[in-house]
Amino acid sequence: MRFWAKSRLIFNAFRDNAKASIRQVAVQTGFSKSSVHRLGQAIARRDRHPESWLWETEEGRRWFIRLVVAVLYVFGLKRGVGAETISEFFVRLHLERHVGCSPSAVRGMMEELERVILATAEAWEGEGIAGGEIRPIIGAVDETFLERMMMVFMDLVSGYLVVEEVADDRTYETWYTLVEARLEALKVRVLYLVSDRAKALVKLAETGLDCLSIPDLFHLIYDLVKSYSLAIGRRLQQARRDLDQAQKHLCQCLVSPSSAPTLQQAQARVEACVAEVTRWESVRLAYRRHLERVSLIVHPWRLVDSTRQSSQDVERQLQAEINALEALVEMHGLPVKPTTLDKVRKQLAGVATLLDCWWQGVEQDLEQVILTPRWRSWVEEVLLPLTYWHLHVSHTRCPRRKAQLLEALQAVQDTFDSHPITQQLAPDVLEGWKRWAAQRASSAVEGRNGYLSQMQHNHRGLPKRRYKVWTVLHNFDCRASDGTTPASRFFRQGFPDLFDTVLSQIEDLPRPRERKQTMALSH
Repeated sequence: MRFWAKSRLIFNAFRDNAKASIRQVAVQTGFSKSSVHRLGQAIARRDRHPESWLWETEEGRRWFIRLVVAVLYVFGLKRGVGAETISEFFVRLHLERHVGCSPSAVRGMMEELERVILATAEAWEGEGIAGGEIRPIIGAVDETFLERMMMVFMDLVSGYLVVEEVADDRTYETWYTLVEARLEALKVRVLYLVSDRAKALVKLAETGLDCLSIPDLFHLIYDLVKSYSLAIGRRLQQARRDLDQAQKHLCQCLVSPSSAPTLQQAQARVEACVAEVTRWESVRLAYRRHLERVSLIVHPWRLVDSTRQSSQDVERQLQAEINALEALVEMHGLPVKPTTLDKVRKQLAGVATLLDCWWQGVEQDLEQVILTPRWRSWVEEVLLPLTYWHLHVSHTRCPRRKAQLLEALQAVQDTFDSHPITQQLAPDVLEGWKRWAAQRASSAVEGRNGYLSQMQHNHRGLPKRRYKVWTVLHNFDCRASDGTTPASRFFRQGFPDLFDTVLSQIEDLPRPRERKQTMALSH
């Protein structure tokens, strides 16, 4: 029998009969008198605070284990709080006599949690693979640089991290070896791969995985921002400085006596500077509007009327925006960077191809259901755009873009509510169609990279053994607003709560270390 179980039996015996002797308790519990005496003294030493007795009861001990594991799980593993800080936290809660609270003991408990988490995830992933419900992957690949470089491969539809591994290089061979092994284990294929235009990643898609390589719109817009945003900002900043100086000079002319021509020159100078500031503010606004429209064009439907778009429609609109941006730059004497613009133009066709891939997925889903033209029209022109705009509104932070998306959403919502098919469908059937439509949404791997980089910066380096643990926590314990995790969406089946599963496997906690000085004082 374990230490804490023995201690609890002796505590209950003395609690039920406070006047019982050590001999009587030994007979009642079946322990030796020396064990009863030793454990009784330990209970007395732990009883230093009003709440201490609670941790000796069965219910209290169970909650105590939950408390300790929750602190280690949430703050230690998920948030990267150090062992020294957690040790101090436990001591301030008066727990140092009930559990090992030293930094080394805390690290040992976290290592045990890591082992249980990884074993649990491995078992659950095996169950998911055996279920055979995994859809083809729409992948996103990128590298993030922490203490060492990490390669990240994410399924965009579910957000499931297929690969998150430390590597020494980012060559095609390294990428292909990691990705192919995981795809083989998961028994899935890749529909298309979204990436920046790194040659190794393009080759991974087109040669290694035999699928389309789609340019990442994030990197495309970043190239444009990097090329012209700073130049426009500098000119606006200089124009504002000139205006400030001209206004100060005009004030001096008004305060001190000066000739009429000098005063007129000062006033003319202020007016010219105001015009220059207005000009560059309008240039910056127009520049931002072009970038905004580039991101708003790449959708399966036009934003203004929610009519279906093809890749040719999207490419033509993107080309027009890039041409307009180039004309804006030339008109105001900014340095034109043909290399950047050519690089962006080469990616536009690939970005637009994403629309055809998206509609292909819709067509494949609808082929499994026999629909009349009227029903098909309702799905493609009402249900899908409604769900799509709703999801993008929730993801968009920019007030201007959100307002435009909300306007499109409201127009489709009115059509959806008044449509005869919507009104005649049973609630459970309609909910099923909505769930299917929601599966068309996607997310981005860049958010994961940003999270990892922030964690690395905050903690001054991550323990290398914890990279895999954080991958598991993302896949099995990162919940969306509907309560689903990336793993449940990827494998299309539910999994138990990861924390409760881990907690159920922690039977006991390490005993506090009894220092010689403490023992001497107790005697």
